Amino acid sequence: MLSFLLAALFVLAPAPKTAPVGSYEPCKIYGAVYLETDPSRRSLCFGRVYVEPEEAFADVLVFSESNKLFADKAGLWYEAPNRDFADYVLFVTKDRGQADFAIHYTKIRSFAGCRN
Repeated sequence: MLSFLLAALFVLAPAPKTAPVGSYEPCKIYGAVYLETDPSRRSLCFGRVYVEPEEAFADVLVFSESNKLFADKAGLWYEAPNRDFADYVLFVTKDRGQADFAIHYTKIRSFAGCRN
């Protein structure tokens, strides 16, 4: 009888409110980043990103570091060889309207960062 009451309590109790899984604050993303292009793995990614061809419309200017230890500030990304070694996994979309934020790759390290 007690187990029936406990089971009914779990069914009738309201679900606890949980925080969103990830925040899409592009200025806080740095370190090892893996850019996923397979649409079947889109739900496993932290966020969606659009690679902007023009620097003026990008939210973040990204400089690709050759060493993970130097990717320690916003906009400094080390491209991880696979998703297991990445700090963030981002899905690359071809549609700007579906992206959470846009990035543009820069060749100058000092230009990397957030464009707020």
